[in-house]
Amino acid sequence: MRFLTAGESHGPQLAVIVEGFPARVPISAGIIDHDLSRRQKGYGRGGRMKVETDRVVISAGIRHGLTLGSPILLTVTNRDWTRWNKVMAAEAMDGELDDPKIVGDERLGSVGAQLSIPRPGHADLAGSLKYGMTDLRNILERSSARETTTRVAAGALARALLLEFNISIGSYVQRIGGVGDETLRLPSSTEVLRVEESPLRCLNADMENNLTQVIDEAKERGDSLGGCFIVYAKGLPVGLGSHVHWDRRLEGRLAQAVMSIPAIKGVEIGMGFNSAEKPGSEVHDPIIFKPNTGFQRTSNNAGGLEGGITNGEPLLIRAAMKPIPTLYSPLESVDLTTMESASAGVERSDVCAVPAAAVVAEAMTAWVIAEALIEKFSGDNLEDMKAAYKLYHERLEQQFRIG
Repeated sequence: MRFLTAGESHGPQLAVIVEGFPARVPISAGIIDHDLSRRQKGYGRGGRMKVETDRVVISAGIRHGLTLGSPILLTVTNRDWTRWNKVMAAEAMDGELDDPKIVGDERLGSVGAQLSIPRPGHADLAGSLKYGMTDLRNILERSSARETTTRVAAGALARALLLEFNISIGSYVQRIGGVGDETLRLPSSTEVLRVEESPLRCLNADMENNLTQVIDEAKERGDSLGGCFIVYAKGLPVGLGSHVHWDRRLEGRLAQAVMSIPAIKGVEIGMGFNSAEKPGSEVHDPIIFKPNTGFQRTSNNAGGLEGGITNGEPLLIRAAMKPIPTLYSPLESVDLTTMESASAGVERSDVCAVPAAAVVAEAMTAWVIAEALIEKFSGDNLEDMKAAYKLYHERLEQQFRIG
């Protein structure tokens, strides 16, 4: 199973093609739109979220509410395209792009339609040097986090498949700008509901108030903030992933998927870096056996993975997001047209997007787990997968009395 995305931040639309998805999985546009909406929320988001209301168009691979087993094509229209249709036109344009008649949008910011001053922390300069582009807009339009819209759409498909096997995925924000706590656990059912209602995906009101204040202060300074969030998965069966090859170990696959999200600079599984500071007796999870439920751990420092394989405990992932590179009080940079010092350009941006990044990370986590599920219980359709899933658990029950 794989997906491929296409589209620019201010192009006419974003698209994702999903290949290898099982047939007969129930899917509706509403299921996908729900997660697209969750991605757009969050205190500290910028003006773009006031312009776009993402809605998916299912163009192929789904009929009468069920997947067909053929490639799935999903598209999301950029409503802002109407203001950028000349700036981002596919055909050659006559005249200078920064001509007001061509731009036609006062909200382009100080960078205009063309950009020659790279923003520190962004892909602008490295991408320009790699691809030989003198107009940095050719880089920033694709490197923009707007691309994650399509990842969330693909992840919604994966989440729908996982729910058929009672596997659920969620997230919550742990810290922003150095403020918060070190909570690493599964939230209660009440906390899950609260997180979805919270503009900062916080477990409690006190933390939300503190983080709101920190974001407001950063906005006043023209600055941006990063933070940490937790992604978790419940209901995972034992045996997803593999220990036999480096590229099949699930820790590596999950870390790569989450690290590929723009601005994510660190990923931990379970205890993560803290395990390097403790003796083995305080890190490894003791194993017990109960006649009715089988093997269990008395703790979950491993975060649900041992040797590249799920062990039946909940999956716990912690990710660190750097501050967004676009600053309204810009840092020093260099104008590529003159090679002289200049302030970095200002493109419409967020102050903080940690809550949104957590939703994107949910989608990427769901995708990797669904991919591993299909590998383990391979089938062309949902019924075959469920039959293989049932047979596997019956075998474990007979051998080891694992429920």
